[in-house]
Amino acid sequence: MAVNIITQEDLQNFKKELIDEIKNLFHFRTTEQKLWLKSAEVKELLKISAGTLQTLRIKGTLRYSKVGGTLYYNYEDIEKMLNQK
Repeated sequence: MAVNIITQEDLQNFKKELIDEIKNLFHFRTTEQKLWLKSAEVKELLKISAGTLQTLRIKGTLRYSKVGGTLYYNYEDIEKMLNQK
């Protein structure tokens, strides 16, 4: 039985590659993407839970606007958030 050891450097490289791939997906969709997204669309786009999205709002990591009880997120703000990480 072979044992593979994953180092912290391996994880950092994986993280960088994953973020780069996500950024490429955003650039691909930019032309067809609408400007404002609802919470469900953001969760699906980022593959995150409602709790994670709420945490991003509470910490001020992701700005939002509330219109008649519905939360909207600016697509460009989502891109900026991903570029900062």
